[in-house]
Amino acid sequence: MQRRTFLQSAAAGPLAAASSAQLPKREYKDGVKLSIIGFGGIVVCGMDQSHANSTVAEAFDRGVNYYDVAPSYFDGEAETKLGPALEPYRKRSFLACKTTERDAAGARKELERSLVRLKTDHFDLYQFHAVGKMEDVEKILAPGGAAETFMKARKEGKARFLGASIHDAAAGIALMERFPLDSVLFPINFVLFQEGHFGPQILAKAKEKGIARMALKSMAHTAWPGADHKPWDKCWYKPIDHPELAEKAVRFTLSEEITAAIPPGEEKLFRMALDIGARFKPLDATERAELLAKAKGLTPIFRA
Repeated sequence: MQRRTFLQSAAAGPLAAASSAQLPKREYKDGVKLSIIGFGGIVVCGMDQSHANSTVAEAFDRGVNYYDVAPSYFDGEAETKLGPALEPYRKRSFLACKTTERDAAGARKELERSLVRLKTDHFDLYQFHAVGKMEDVEKILAPGGAAETFMKARKEGKARFLGASIHDAAAGIALMERFPLDSVLFPINFVLFQEGHFGPQILAKAKEKGIARMALKSMAHTAWPGADHKPWDKCWYKPIDHPELAEKAVRFTLSEEITAAIPPGEEKLFRMALDIGARFKPLDATERAELLAKAKGLTPIFRA
């Protein structure tokens, strides 16, 4: 069966599309435009390679050209599965990777291994992963720190843009002040804005510095009440799976001044976000106020 015929079937696998609408794209920087919904590498974890291949192919056909992964996702499985799956589309896609290594030698080793696993000779975006405290910033920027590897990688053509994923507002702002980041990836979520007071300050600093903004955790609801994460085992937080609330949550995130959002790594939730992105329209003031009111009393997964 031809792949496009396969896609047209109502039972065409993990992303059998209820909608064939293409995702809108927004400016990243330097003329690069990205799909407003990105593909998180965790989506392919737990799949066999054939399933991973078809999932990435279907997403690409829906207009997804932004793929984000890290070696820490499921002990490298995200990279080893995404690499072969994305290979046919690599020249037409924007591939972002990350490292949690804070020294130059460790970052170099992880960069080179990620390039091999992902079957590419460069990353469109390479990021300091999970910058969560000021100590991370100091180590990254110290002599012999990971920043040295990042700058060399750009000179060598192994990383076009440099960025960071931010888990702490103060640390993220400090890094933006002290290192020439092209973009930041951080949680933009209605619960975090309302109850965690987390996100607006990072957004404001990035806009001030002319740094592109990418979003995480648009569908995060609250912390898990216990150890049982079923049915969403790939989410460390309790996600929003109710269609109406999920729609408004993703619209909230995409209504901010950002380029794109990476949904949860659960396949079903990614598919839901893909459909929401394809029919996106900004929240109006009333919808935004009503959504923020729904966050009151919830436990945010990050706090300022």
